[in-house]
Amino acid sequence: MRFGYREACLDHETGPRHPESADRLEAIRRRLSRLHGVEYDSGDLADVERLGRVHDPEYVASVETFCENGGGTWDADTLGTESTWEAARASAGLAVWAAEAALDGFEGRDTPFSIGRPPGHHAVYDDAMGFCFFNNAAVAADAALDREAVDGVAILDWDVHHGNGTQDITYDWPDVHYSSIHERGLYPGTGEVDETGTADAERTNLNVPLPGGCGDEEYLAVVEDAVVPAIERFDPDLLIVSAGFDAHEHDPISRMRVTSEGYGVLTDRMRSLTEGTDAALAFVLEGGYGLDALAESVAMVHEVFDGREPVEPDGEPSERATSVVEDVREAHEL
Repeated sequence: MRFGYREACLDHETGPRHPESADRLEAIRRRLSRLHGVEYDSGDLADVERLGRVHDPEYVASVETFCENGGGTWDADTLGTESTWEAARASAGLAVWAAEAALDGFEGRDTPFSIGRPPGHHAVYDDAMGFCFFNNAAVAADAALDREAVDGVAILDWDVHHGNGTQDITYDWPDVHYSSIHERGLYPGTGEVDETGTADAERTNLNVPLPGGCGDEEYLAVVEDAVVPAIERFDPDLLIVSAGFDAHEHDPISRMRVTSEGYGVLTDRMRSLTEGTDAALAFVLEGGYGLDALAESVAMVHEVFDGREPVEPDGEPSERATSVVEDVREAHEL
């Protein structure tokens, strides 16, 4: 794969005990250094105009001022320093790079994956929260839609937390389909099945709030029975995977049980989906806070595109999970 990366993303300081630290990217890079076929691109910093197309321009200016004044505590979870301004613009710019590279024909072993930080999917239109300042996936989707040949973009968010920010920003966008698979009741406590989009964007927002304890079998059932048919019906020109890996069985802040192999299976399904719909495919890093689990999962995504066939789960999904999937299918008329 081709990975988007900038050293500036390491300079976003969150303190010694914060789970979202530069250690995450360093762990990923160490693991990738042992693999074949890894290449890097640096992308460009997202400029103020680009950010202001997705976020309130006054909010964008407030982040810049916050950082110019040395940063500090934005909220209980979201911290920054002077360097956060460049890091956040780098992270958003890398997501744009991934989307544009995919649309330019980077596929197969060259499929783009942006590994920037801070992550983005909790950043709402006019506020930072949940470790996130700018909504990287939404900024990338907006940039993709600038292209004359792009009529629709789908975003699949498999981070264990609901991407409330991505939903907030794209909820009334008829040209963006957002799907989120997340743990019910976990931060930020949003993402219900009946939130399906506004009248002008009917059935473009799909939430799958799974009970805690779900693993490979449940995630695969969600993807095959809800996400894939919904995205196929939407027929996007680009699919962006908001790739958080905190549903991993060894992640310290969730109760989910997805394995590294399971992420490989999900990756394989996204590759098959985009091949079948002739859509471009890009990955954008979100969460994942167990360093070994995160690094192994990102490596697994790469290895799938490098020819590895992931091992399919052989169990059946739980009734609690299939009940949620049935509710989603009913809400979206699938």
